[in-house]
Amino acid sequence: GRGHLMGRLASTIAKELLNGQRVVVVRAEDVEFSGPMYHAEIKLKNFRAKRTNTNPEKGPFNVKTPSGYLRRIVRGMIPHK
Repeated sequence: GRGHLMGRLASTIAKELLNGQRVVVVRAEDVEFSGPMYHAEIKLKNFRAKRTNTNPEKGPFNVKTPSGYLRRIVRGMIPHK
């Protein structure tokens, strides 16, 4: 995963998963985002902070790890329901 762009790597992984391959990503923390870095950090920080207003202990529980973030992006690219 080192040096690859998040979206492009995720689309390649999703395509391989749809073809029936098993995919293992190592060093997901080294995957890069494109565009202005401050914009990506603000967007990611806002996403991590989302909770319910009534009782935050009930979720939704958003991922905080780079591997979980990559998994969520790939999950959005394949039919999962």
